[in-house]
Amino acid sequence: MASFLPCTIFLISSQLPCYTNAQNINSGRVTLSQSLNAGDHKASSWLSPSGDFAFGFQQVDNDQDLFLLSIWFEKVPDKTVVWYADKNNPVPRGSKVTLTPDAGLLLSDPQGEQLWNSDPIVSQVDFAFMNDTGNIQLQNKNSENIWESFNHPTDTLLPTQTMEKGDSISSRLSGTNFSQGRFQLRLQPNGNLVLTSVNLPTEYTNENYYASATDNLTNPGKQLVFNESGNIVILRQNNQIVTLTEGKLVSSADYYYRATLNFDGVLTEYYHPKTSKGNGNKSWTALWSIPDDICINSFVYKSSGACGFNRICRLNSERRPVCECPRGFTLLDSSDEYRGCKPDFIQDCQPTETPAEKLYMFQEMTGVDWPTSDYEALQPYDEDECKDSCLNDCMCAVAIMRNDTCWKKKLPLSNGKVDNSVGAKAFIKIRKPNAETKTPESSSSSSSKNQDALVIGGSVLLGFSVFINFLLFGAMGMGFLFIYRKKSMKSSQQDKDVSRFNLRCFAFKELIDATGVSRKSLEGVLLALCTRGVEGHCTQIIHCDIKPQNILLDEFYNARISDFGLAKLLMMEQSQTNTAIRGTKGYVAPEWFRNMPITVKVDVYSFGELLLEIICCRRSVDVEMGAEEKAILAYWAYDCYREGTLDALVENDKEVMNDMKNMERFLMVAFWCIQEDPSLRPSMKKVMLMLEGIVQVSVPPSPFLFSSIA
Repeated sequence: MASFLPCTIFLISSQLPCYTNAQNINSGRVTLSQSLNAGDHKASSWLSPSGDFAFGFQQVDNDQDLFLLSIWFEKVPDKTVVWYADKNNPVPRGSKVTLTPDAGLLLSDPQGEQLWNSDPIVSQVDFAFMNDTGNIQLQNKNSENIWESFNHPTDTLLPTQTMEKGDSISSRLSGTNFSQGRFQLRLQPNGNLVLTSVNLPTEYTNENYYASATDNLTNPGKQLVFNESGNIVILRQNNQIVTLTEGKLVSSADYYYRATLNFDGVLTEYYHPKTSKGNGNKSWTALWSIPDDICINSFVYKSSGACGFNRICRLNSERRPVCECPRGFTLLDSSDEYRGCKPDFIQDCQPTETPAEKLYMFQEMTGVDWPTSDYEALQPYDEDECKDSCLNDCMCAVAIMRNDTCWKKKLPLSNGKVDNSVGAKAFIKIRKPNAETKTPESSSSSSSKNQDALVIGGSVLLGFSVFINFLLFGAMGMGFLFIYRKKSMKSSQQDKDVSRFNLRCFAFKELIDATGVSRKSLEGVLLALCTRGVEGHCTQIIHCDIKPQNILLDEFYNARISDFGLAKLLMMEQSQTNTAIRGTKGYVAPEWFRNMPITVKVDVYSFGELLLEIICCRRSVDVEMGAEEKAILAYWAYDCYREGTLDALVENDKEVMNDMKNMERFLMVAFWCIQEDPSLRPSMKKVMLMLEGIVQVSVPPSPFLFSSIA
């Protein structure tokens, strides 16, 4: 018995350190220098005292080598995440988080490089506490909170958590991608609680698609409170309560609560049973959500909508959005279904001899609409007239028929939705299977064999008359020789400036580099184009192809216009003409595609696009810009002008930043030049006077007159 007692004491004492350490962890208290390692199952989390919440590394989407430093519901089967650090970057296996006195929680990769920390820290950290509300707190030696996760929320709010004025939470990018998403819940400084969409990566905030209307000047909202019973309320300045929670609450003693801004833009409050006893539902149940219909309520002018561009949004039985591509469209990125869709075919405006009805057909969808993206409204029209108009318009991708109005829309289509209450029907233009385009060139080559015999016979007859024609033209030529020499002497004086310089064609980048030498020389180039190029002669010439590649510069940066191969000469009494589509994509005026008469104003439009390119140092159409809203320069530039963010157009040009007044004047001139209505475009003479500052430039209307809201 005596020999047994020392052994017993030894066994108990040998287990005591492990028992004490486990108590420290399960008490929620974390001491300095304690750490967790990603992928280490023995030390992967710190638990709250009740074990309801855990802080540590959680594996990302079953990826064995990627982890998220986060807080989650430990006793819920799917380990629902409620907070996460370094939200744009999951960390690799072997990463480590350590509690330090100066930086608080310090996250480092396997090589020891710092990835994230819990700054700002106002004093030294003494210990951390993972409490039963899901909030990890860093405290000093006086047990005062100096940092807590509740003050740095991600996409979820928990009971006892509050939001002050200016605070916000952001959605994830997708269900498994914890990068910042496209939606935000924000308590504005005026006390209004709003839901907004943001354009990534700039985080530009669009219009609100939900607002609590608590921005009263005399009694605004001051705080959002998620209380312990599960109610979410807005507390006004006089402590009046505005309740947001709807539906019947369940006992917070038996159920967990959370409110999450989902990646699709819906703010939802959920509850989940704390135990597995009984036969009730063991998954998260939605109590209430806002907005009621994200497909309809998320409409904003400068956003793609809930589902992305060229997509259709409809609600499922759980009031969550389901997104689909229309027939003839596929996902732009198969790994991100909310990025939008792209057409499976390219609809261009090149001349073709194949009738449109042999190339395209329509998919009809009832109740579907894209409220923006329209450029023309036709009224009164019936369905057949609407489809026929869209079919023969190369800019038209979709036609919406509502009542007796036909709305023609162009790509990209935004804010797509299903809303049977508006009584709309969509006609989506898609390519017919195996449809082939026959160009004028291919048509002429296919018929050339049939004409061979006729050509040979005609050549014999024509050859016989060559000698007689030669004598006739010789006699006429002697008569015209005197007139020609006289006119040549007169015109040589007009063209002497061109003949004395060696001219060559400058590429787009060379033009930008050249004008970058001096902004004054840039202005000189523009004025030279105005005075000598487009309308510099009494005889009206429509050049039809104004673009950077057709500008000639001499060594003194004097500008001339070249390549008149597509030009159209007007008679003295003519002011307009009808002709097939000519020009280069990105510089072609809209009237080319609308079967409208062509005037010299098409060159004014092209000059406006060219002017925008020179100001912003980029091409008029650039699909590789990254952000979809920047792809078309004219749209983006006008948005920046309207929103007062012109610096975004020339962000790296310090010289222009110091002369924004002139830069804005040049932009306004460009917007006048690219008006969709040709009658609103100024003459080139007036453009010259506006660029010189002789004529005041008035505020231009939206260049996209026909892009109104359906």
